Amino acid sequence: MFRRARAGAALVASSLDLRTSAPQSVPRKVAVSATPSSPGTTHSGRPSLAAWRLAVFVVFAINGLAMASWFARTPAIRDALQVRTDEFGVLIAGMAVGSITGLLGSSHVIARIGTRATLLVGLVVSMGSIALLGIGSATFGSYPLVLVALVVFGATTGIIDVAMNVEGAGVEQAQGRSIMPWFHASWSLGTIVGAAAAAGLAAIGVGLDAHLLGMAVLGLVASLLAVRQLPRHRALPGLDDDGPGPERSTFAERMAIWREPRTLIIGAIVLGMAFAEGSANDWLALAMVDGRGADEATGALAFGVFATAMTTGRIAGVWVLDRFGRVPVLRASALLAMVGLALLILVDHPVAAGIGIFAWGLGASLGFPVGMSAAADEPSKAAARVAAVATVGYFAFLVGPPLLGFLGEQFGLLNAFWVVLVLIAVAFIATPAARERGASRHATPVRDAPH
Repeated sequence: MFRRARAGAALVASSLDLRTSAPQSVPRKVAVSATPSSPGTTHSGRPSLAAWRLAVFVVFAINGLAMASWFARTPAIRDALQVRTDEFGVLIAGMAVGSITGLLGSSHVIARIGTRATLLVGLVVSMGSIALLGIGSATFGSYPLVLVALVVFGATTGIIDVAMNVEGAGVEQAQGRSIMPWFHASWSLGTIVGAAAAAGLAAIGVGLDAHLLGMAVLGLVASLLAVRQLPRHRALPGLDDDGPGPERSTFAERMAIWREPRTLIIGAIVLGMAFAEGSANDWLALAMVDGRGADEATGALAFGVFATAMTTGRIAGVWVLDRFGRVPVLRASALLAMVGLALLILVDHPVAAGIGIFAWGLGASLGFPVGMSAAADEPSKAAARVAAVATVGYFAFLVGPPLLGFLGEQFGLLNAFWVVLVLIAVAFIATPAARERGASRHATPVRDAPH
């Protein structure tokens, strides 16, 4: 669902070519390039751009790791609590309510204490919630305790998601290159590591409480180390009172962002692409089993193809965005996703299905991260607009599964996917709203400080 701590992030981060600036996306200059007094920091005590960027990669990865730790152990949590499926659904709904609450309140929290402090507090509380989730289910078998843990976990995850995307946008604008897809690829790698760890620990008999407590401790240590490398100054000016720049926005100004046409149209892009991603996460494997008569292993393989295409698109998408800019890339991505999805729905052949699923995943990969970049173009409105757009996107992740489940029950899951295709078409029409503007169009990228 979420969108969004390891060698994978470091490898991706180290591969950045900072001397390549995108002609379509040349951001505003941020003062992080002074001569450092020690590796990773400048003489003013601020982290170098490289340290800042790596820290954001790690934060995205930690968030993905935490989410996967919960997703992968849901069967064990249900069994430990000895609850019915509908009772477990209430737990999931509690997390969803927490997530929406966190997303709606995130811009106000960031405006009050800044992104660095928001991430510090959010990650600490999030790791505590993961530990409580394990102890509450496996040690105490307490349904109310697990419900509280999931509501808090959902709320902190929503806040963290917005704050880390704002930090990612700040790195983009400092370095002069669109790299938000790589940050989201780091989140995906975090989920892969988290899921693999959960599967491995479960296979060797490690208890649920020990697993989640261990993950919480690991995530807490990684979080404290990463947040130390985030700049104390504003990732994007106008977000808080720490450092020079315009005064922070008022509550009314942040809420007014929901009435701005550009915010809503960017939200439409993210809504369509999030629906494309979420529907595959939740229903693709089952659609292959029920709609194409595949066995469970083939259904799992189909989802693996989609996940591989998503990760590939997010890693390769940075260079494509450098070369062509946001609008052409989003148009091509949406078109590719529509063609792939239509191929899957209409052609009953395993090869066609494989090609269609890969095209669908590749096309859906860039919508959410590029939408976040577009939302952060105007620094004074970045936190509020990112929060609004993220809320719209996560609405798709939360509402999409039950909607498609209902339609699938009536018409079949493959036919239900036509709704997804229509929403991707809406995103295709809305793509001009993501055109580079404001801070993303003007200034010179900042180079890393020499070490």
